[in-house]
Amino acid sequence: MTKADLVSKIAAQGGITKSQAEKAVDGFVSAVSEALSSGEKVTLVGFGTFSVGGRSEREGRNPRTGEKINIPASKVVKFKPGKSLSDRVK
Repeated sequence: MTKADLVSKIAAQGGITKSQAEKAVDGFVSAVSEALSSGEKVTLVGFGTFSVGGRSEREGRNPRTGEKINIPASKVVKFKPGKSLSDRVK
């Protein structure tokens, strides 16, 4: 499903225009992005939780040359689905 498909579904189910639905989707993405970048968790009961986790520094290899390289520590976005979402997917 693309963003355009999601906007169309939200507009149809919510009885609103596509431009209003697109603003809502953009607002949601922006709010979640801001919260995660400031280190907060975003929990939507029944849907899931978005959080930021850390990845430690590690050693890897260049696949072309086999040379050892150092992969620096980084932050990654995690998503843990809620029970309702998990049950619905099964």
